[in-house]
Amino acid sequence: MSLAGILLGVINIAIVVVVLVLVGAVIVMFANWMQWPIDWNVQRLYLLVVALIALYMLVALLLGMPSLRVIGGSPFALSLA
Repeated sequence: MSLAGILLGVINIAIVVVVLVLVGAVIVMFANWMQWPIDWNVQRLYLLVVALIALYMLVALLLGMPSLRVIGGSPFALSLA
């Protein structure tokens, strides 16, 4: 894999992490607005899940492991190419 491909993959991982953290922040903000406090342990668990997703994506990028295909296939089929 070329350096440009690795760089684009890392940028993609960063975008996914930022979007997931932003979604979590909006959910926490909405819950606070509705006066439903979300415990800090639940927020840390969500951040742990986001970190695990990022780690999986990084390992898949570096080792060439198959990822779940979202576009162009069945949502339950694993992409092998």
